Order: sequence, then C-alpha cells, then structure tokens
Amino acid sequence: MQVTVLYFGVLKDMVGHRSSEMDLPEGLSVAGLVERHAAQLGSSGEFWDSIAVAVNQQYAKAEDVLHDGDEIALLPPVSGGLR
Repeated sequence: MQVTVLYFGVLKDMVGHRSSEMDLPEGLSVAGLVERHAAQLGSSGEFWDSIAVAVNQQYAKAEDVLHDGDEIALLPPVSGGLR
C-alpha cells in the first residue's frame, strides 16, 4: 500500500523534507510506522514514545491499522515559548 507521511517540527529537520510517499506492507499499524521511523532516524525511545500521530486528519491510536491512500502526520512534542 502507498501512504503519504507528513513531518512537522523537528521531524521535518531530521528527515530533511516535509512529506514523503511510502510503500508499506498491508496491515501495518500506526505503531509499526513509528517503529520504522525510529529505526531509520534514531533518537531516543522517549522521543518516539511522545510522537502524536494523525491519520487523515484524525488523531490515531498505536493499534490503528493503516490503509492504502492514508495521509499520516507525525507530530513531535512542542516546547518553548515565552514566559
């Protein structure tokens, strides 16, 4: 199946682009997609455990199964701002 993955915040910098088309095996879960990125990009487990994922503009759970044509947004935690 083919999906579009959108990267936000520091993930965009880590990957080097804003989005990518990915060919994935049928039945892959949200957690599986995050695990693939963690293995490819590195960084600590805590970082990847804190990633929010949206599928087709709806927040998704780790066990949700992805489908052909899905648009997946990987959203890292946000920090900073003025005090």
